[in-house]
Amino acid sequence: MTIESWLQAAIADAERRGLPELKPILEGLARTTTALRAADFNDDASGLESALRNPQSTMPGPQP
Repeated sequence: MTIESWLQAAIADAERRGLPELKPILEGLARTTTALRAADFNDDASGLESALRNPQSTMPGPQP
């Protein structure tokens, strides 16, 4: 399910329940979720590859 399809369904549900005042809150949640999903939390300011992207780089022993 995409964020857009979720938003449309959530707004329709809120309107069916007689809660149109939820629309701006739901739209804000959708914008925030989109921004969080777009963020690259694995960026490493040192310029080195993040261990989260390559978990084997932190494991002891021979590397493939």
